[in-house]
Amino acid sequence: MTLRHFLRDDDLSAEEQALVLARAAELKAAPLSRQSLAGPQVVSVVFDKPTLRTQVSFTGAIAQLGGHPLVVDGALAQIGVRESVADTARVLGRQSAAIVWRTYGQDRIEEMAAFAGVPVVNALTDDFHPCQILADLLTVNERKGVLAGLTLAYVGDGANNMAHSYLLGCALAGMHVRVGTPASHQPQAAVLARAEEIAAEQGGSVAVLDDAGAAVAGADVVVTDTWVSMGMEAQKGERQGSASPFVPFAVTESLMARADPDAIFLHCLPAYRGFEVEAAVIDGPQSVVWDEAENRLHAQKALLSFLVEESA
Repeated sequence: MTLRHFLRDDDLSAEEQALVLARAAELKAAPLSRQSLAGPQVVSVVFDKPTLRTQVSFTGAIAQLGGHPLVVDGALAQIGVRESVADTARVLGRQSAAIVWRTYGQDRIEEMAAFAGVPVVNALTDDFHPCQILADLLTVNERKGVLAGLTLAYVGDGANNMAHSYLLGCALAGMHVRVGTPASHQPQAAVLARAEEIAAEQGGSVAVLDDAGAAVAGADVVVTDTWVSMGMEAQKGERQGSASPFVPFAVTESLMARADPDAIFLHCLPAYRGFEVEAAVIDGPQSVVWDEAENRLHAQKALLSFLVEESA
């Protein structure tokens, strides 16, 4: 048995990513056509951080695959406090077909994967949000009919989990990825280097720019994220205030006008209108955020089925 996990975007090869996205499209068209968790098999879904879309989409995906989603409240479990991550992994792994975890440090989910004995899926950590990228790629492909060769511009906090996952996941898809961010909020050097390596292999490119207009110019896809990621609430004032370094990177109608006329707008949500994005953009005709939110269900269903079947 080759045990497969999805802890960061490049845990899939480019070919496997394409397979998962194709399967997601198939499952969107025929939701109950694949019963990889029939039994029903239990999938433990653990949340240490707030959630809406992730909980709804994973529980729905597991149920539609014929499984039973067992949602675990991280505040009650106190993983790493009341009980070690390794011991928790051993307990959950013996009673689950897979484990989905939304947590803090990347080291926590890596330790879970090391001891669980079943596939472990990253439902968001401080460093990466790979399941969101699969949903985003599915959405872009639906609208554009292709991924390789497109230019995606992410503007906002370049040091957060979304920036890291866009760099890796979109490079795998052969896209040209531009991150527009203040010089004070650059992506992790190791993540950027890995994205550059992948891009060279797949015919895409990556670039980090400190000018939002330059990042967005001619882009096929424009993306942003909240300036106050989970765990940064104490910094809300400085991140959303008038002196915030992110203010020049807000996605306004004028910034969107710099993109390709047929560009689409993505946001992983929750969105804060008037800060990282204008209401006229996210609620406007170029926005596909509601398709994007729905596609979490289909992309994660495809991912879970792939991991469980590959690990059988």
